[in-house]
Amino acid sequence: METNVIWRNARAAVIELDDGGYFTCADTWEIFVNDEPAGTTNTVETYVDGLTPGKRNLVRFVCGERELSVGVTTPAEPFTINVRDCGAKGDAEHDDTTNIQAAIMACPKGGRVLIPAGSYRIKSLFLKSNINIELAEGAVLLARHDRAALAYIPGTVTGDEGAGYAGTDMLPLGRWEGESFSTYCSTFTGLGVHDVCIYGRGAIDGQTDFAEDNWWNKDFKNIFRPEEGREVARPRMIFLSECENVSLAGFTVRNSPAWNIHPVLCEHVDALCLSIEGPKNSHNTDGFDPESCGFVRILGCQFSVGDDCIAIKSGKLGIEPELRPATHDVLISHCYMHDGHGAVVLGSEAAGGIKDLTVSKCLFERTDRGLRVKTRRGRGKDAVNEGITFEHIRMDEVLTPFVVNSFYFCDKDGKTDYVQSREALPVDDRTPGFGATTFCDIEATNCHAAVAYITGLPESKVTRLTFQDVHVTFADDAEPFVPAMACGVEPMVRQGIIAQNVKVLDLQNVVIEGQDGEELQLQNVDKVVRS
Repeated sequence: METNVIWRNARAAVIELDDGGYFTCADTWEIFVNDEPAGTTNTVETYVDGLTPGKRNLVRFVCGERELSVGVTTPAEPFTINVRDCGAKGDAEHDDTTNIQAAIMACPKGGRVLIPAGSYRIKSLFLKSNINIELAEGAVLLARHDRAALAYIPGTVTGDEGAGYAGTDMLPLGRWEGESFSTYCSTFTGLGVHDVCIYGRGAIDGQTDFAEDNWWNKDFKNIFRPEEGREVARPRMIFLSECENVSLAGFTVRNSPAWNIHPVLCEHVDALCLSIEGPKNSHNTDGFDPESCGFVRILGCQFSVGDDCIAIKSGKLGIEPELRPATHDVLISHCYMHDGHGAVVLGSEAAGGIKDLTVSKCLFERTDRGLRVKTRRGRGKDAVNEGITFEHIRMDEVLTPFVVNSFYFCDKDGKTDYVQSREALPVDDRTPGFGATTFCDIEATNCHAAVAYITGLPESKVTRLTFQDVHVTFADDAEPFVPAMACGVEPMVRQGIIAQNVKVLDLQNVVIEGQDGEELQLQNVDKVVRS
């Protein structure tokens, strides 16, 4: 058993108890902070609070006669501003937006905004740099969904040359599904802020449902505002643009109008020990979607949502290249994804590419697809995935564990001949590429549709897929399911590895049990290596 301090602030920390588990430990441990009882844990990544600012705190984990201890030296915290002292009532009726915003704006560098237990009805809150916001246990932020009361921000604003993002004249603000877009302000919106932390055991509740006037109603994907002649995209729960050093730790996010947490053009973002929840039939409620971000850690989080649990993105070809750099250096570990569409997904809006991504020691249950890569013609020549590793993963009741789909039928043109033609088309600036991907030490039990559905473009084949130490079995009651969202793909059951348009398919110690028919169904695959 190894213990590591993954993250800390003045009052809380995330400590890793690595006994080889994927999300949970083999045992339950009692927690003591400075010799005071502080609950129990059975998760590898453990959120611990009750620390004292500006001192070395001793955190002990006790299980029977075994004991582990770790010192956590916390930074000083000069001030706390309680939102109740700024007039917030927390009674679920009074609109507490301006009261909480006043506390945020009044908080000095390094200070804490405390949101104590209570139900706070709010519209949109805006972050500022160098503060910590604590959602205490029992605190719930209740988002309003009456659109007439909500502010929104434009997509990209143009200003003086060199004054904008990356030395351009562009100020990126709103973003929706890979495009610059007017967007309703989120429950928390951060624009160009740094060194910000939201933490605690409380919750953010979007209060979204399928009612006629609410966000999941089919008529409200984007909201037309007739008085202005524009569409405005649904808010997220947390939206960050051009931010740096942002930590999100410990709390619950639920019932989001759209993607739950969406950082864009951000660097050094941590999502730690979060619980992200939404009904399985909710619309576009991805859990965590870093877009054109660098140095992202998603550790110890639990997802149960109506769309993809984690989706890595980098914009669409139609926006300026400077606003869609590659997403890079991402670590996803010790997370539990269940009951979503895809567990960990790359794309499809990834025109800038995805580089150096590792998904390790995670548990997937009852998702439609497990490890899912989706792209399509029109994403562009920079849409290349490189340095992608999926390793040490356990899946159960995942309908199709592995999907690589180059014919994903998203967007208004997604079912056109250009996107869906299985004939080789000329390679041009719109043609996406595809780097090597490795799947290592993965066990998937009780699958339904297929072990893997892999299809590259005939004019731009998947370069190399390596499956090493992979074991897949099928459920006794397996039912037909469509393995990939592309035209012409029919429901199937108990199929092996289906691969099309691949240069090298490398299978090392791959064991498949219970499939109907051939283990390998190959078309236009240049080379198969088996060992």
